[in-house]
Amino acid sequence: MSAAAPDAKGVIKALIAGIAANLAIAICKFLAFLFTGSAAMLAESLHSFADTSNQGLLALGLKRGAIPPNEKHPFGHQKERYFWAFIVSLMIFLLGGAFAIYEGVHKLGSEEKLANVGWSYGALAFALVVEGFALRVAYREFQELRREQPGPLLQVLRETKDPTLPTVMFEDAAAVVGLLVALLGVTLTVITGDAIWDALASIVIGVVLVGVAFFLAVESHSLLVGEAASAQDQATIRRLAELDPAVERIVELLTLQLGPQSILIALTLDFRDDMRTEGIENSVLRLEESIRRDLPSARYIFVEAGSFRPPAQA
Repeated sequence: MSAAAPDAKGVIKALIAGIAANLAIAICKFLAFLFTGSAAMLAESLHSFADTSNQGLLALGLKRGAIPPNEKHPFGHQKERYFWAFIVSLMIFLLGGAFAIYEGVHKLGSEEKLANVGWSYGALAFALVVEGFALRVAYREFQELRREQPGPLLQVLRETKDPTLPTVMFEDAAAVVGLLVALLGVTLTVITGDAIWDALASIVIGVVLVGVAFFLAVESHSLLVGEAASAQDQATIRRLAELDPAVERIVELLTLQLGPQSILIALTLDFRDDMRTEGIENSVLRLEESIRRDLPSARYIFVEAGSFRPPAQA
């Protein structure tokens, strides 16, 4: 069984928790900005509004990815999930990271003092509790993915074929880090009376968001352009092909991850010399059945006969 895609219900649960949390937090942070004039709070409020819309776009990707194949899109629409995940990474960069850095740089030379800092502390405390809950939900669902696809955290993030859940988790984690940075910036500004700390906090928040956006963009772009199936799935296909008594050897195996739960497989096989047409046809049917049984995400399987040619000697 493929370990490349997390359970859809778990992804939806993480998205709902993230959307509800970010919308409530965004409103609270923006109210705090209106009463305090804090650059860090403005950056944080825009970050939360962006996260709300971003997770809405990820939900749109889930819905559109479920559209069945048609004449214009014979292999289905599952790449919609990769497309919207890539769009989300751009929005994190532009609406979150770039703006936060700009706002922080703009406020560096400002002599403006923070007012009504109680609003900032109240908003940040509320946001940490709610965002922490959303992160907990996303992380718990991500752990379910890791049980199916064991390995180091970074390796799992790079090898998963569904960027939706990692994107939600990264957004929530970046939000918690940003809240802690904003809290530190406001506190240092109150203690020192120097607004530079608030401005620096906004810049740091922007840098964190740019880093997250870059990582997510690289991973989503790779899937969008077209990645091969995971090494584990390719090994399953090779094992099943080599076990078939009619197959002499595998000439070539090409795979394409069409979506989190959809793989295209092109197999060129060298069949035994004594095999007749009927035997080869039976072998192909047998192999397709075994691949689909052990690898449910194998939606499209194309098998052709080919002769093995050893590499030319120098």
